[in-house]
Amino acid sequence: MLGCDIFSGAGGMSLGAEMSGINISFAVEHDKYAAQTFKANHKASNVLVNDIRLIDPSNIISNNPFILFGGPPCQGFSLSNTVTRNSKNVKNSLFEEFLRFIEVLEPTWCVFENVEGFRSFQNGKVVKILKERLENLGYTVNHDVLIASDYGVPQDRKRFFMVGNKNGIKYKFPEPTINKFTVSDALSDLPALLNGDSIESLPYSSLAENEFANAMRINSDFSLQNYVSRNRDYVLERYRHIRQGENWKAIPDELMQNYADKNNCHSGIYKRLDSSKPSVVISNYRKNMLIHPFENRGLSVREAARLQSFPDSFIFKGTLMYMQQQIGNAVPPLLAKALFDQINKMS
Repeated sequence: MLGCDIFSGAGGMSLGAEMSGINISFAVEHDKYAAQTFKANHKASNVLVNDIRLIDPSNIISNNPFILFGGPPCQGFSLSNTVTRNSKNVKNSLFEEFLRFIEVLEPTWCVFENVEGFRSFQNGKVVKILKERLENLGYTVNHDVLIASDYGVPQDRKRFFMVGNKNGIKYKFPEPTINKFTVSDALSDLPALLNGDSIESLPYSSLAENEFANAMRINSDFSLQNYVSRNRDYVLERYRHIRQGENWKAIPDELMQNYADKNNCHSGIYKRLDSSKPSVVISNYRKNMLIHPFENRGLSVREAARLQSFPDSFIFKGTLMYMQQQIGNAVPPLLAKALFDQINKMS
């Protein structure tokens, strides 16, 4: 079964598709570092590093692949970004490119993915338009928002999916799993680190103690890319006042003097992860200064990747900042796998 990934990013959805038995024929990604990551981890795929508006899909693959999927850049749709969330943002129209690829290639299945806020953009008008456009192309369509922690990912991340089928099948979204994995399940076997550490390879601190950690360690004998942003001493001093599950509100006022009004801080700023629950959303985790549950430092690349359900053998390319962006932007592979597994069952 052949799949095509457009707006691929680092390849979280493609990895989930491959776990489900789908071979990724090609991917399209404009960011060169994300494309390097994709190529490093999907060596058999053809990766096109270009503006998608300049690509003719008929020159890449013959018609009727099994599935085409993708998530246009979400800056314009996100509920958390009120500055760019308007119809004039050029990135809001990139779903037209998704439709163009479907019209040309006519895949059996298509999956459109985006942030949860996509469904309320323009009071739901964009979702309605996208659904109608897909139906006009001959697809039977269904859509929903899934929570990653319901599908084996140790993170409460919500993503919007619209799934279409060319043969009249109405997609039924997968049922949530019963057991949820926690931050402790995801991180307990990874090595202890310090603020600013940049260590390529370290032994695991213990045996894998749960099903999730064991799955992440397949094909890997070491914890790789143990890279931690270096924060200043006054930031680390703030960390010391925050207990698990707390955020910036736990920091004494005298340590927050550089904030004109700290009440304007987002609830996700200076958030220490609760080891007993799934993680909060791993998005811009460096800027938000998400704190390790037990250590007074930010998350490492490997820890954030674990919380997104990337296996330890998955290697990110680019500078530390670009690695962190790629992880934060990705669709969790295990969430994608659950979606694709259900597609396979219904095909």
